[in-house]
Amino acid sequence: MTEPTLRDCTILVVEDEYLLAHDLCAELTGRGATVLGPAATVEQGLELLQQTPELDGAILDVNLRGELVFSLADELIARELPFVFTTGYDLSIIPQRFAHVTRCEKPVETAWVVDEIGRIAHN
Repeated sequence: MTEPTLRDCTILVVEDEYLLAHDLCAELTGRGATVLGPAATVEQGLELLQQTPELDGAILDVNLRGELVFSLADELIARELPFVFTTGYDLSIIPQRFAHVTRCEKPVETAWVVDEIGRIAHN
């Protein structure tokens, strides 16, 4: 199976675990994406989103240093941008309004997360 290309795609990465953020960014870059971030807080993620008119998708860690990422997810939905969640939490922490969003459970395989964002960023 061929890995989806992300050439000409800009993907926002919001992740506070340094190694995972690094690995996600490396995998995205390796597939041709332009990476925005990584942002380690909701505030940083929102700032990057506001500064970037051309965005194709995002990877969001659900819990960033104790703050839930749902306000940023709401903003992405308002802009009709696709995203995936990464989380160590079970489904019960995610509000019903995000039931349609792909949830990648930690520990995650970065290639799979990037496959998922590649799949939905091209639809």
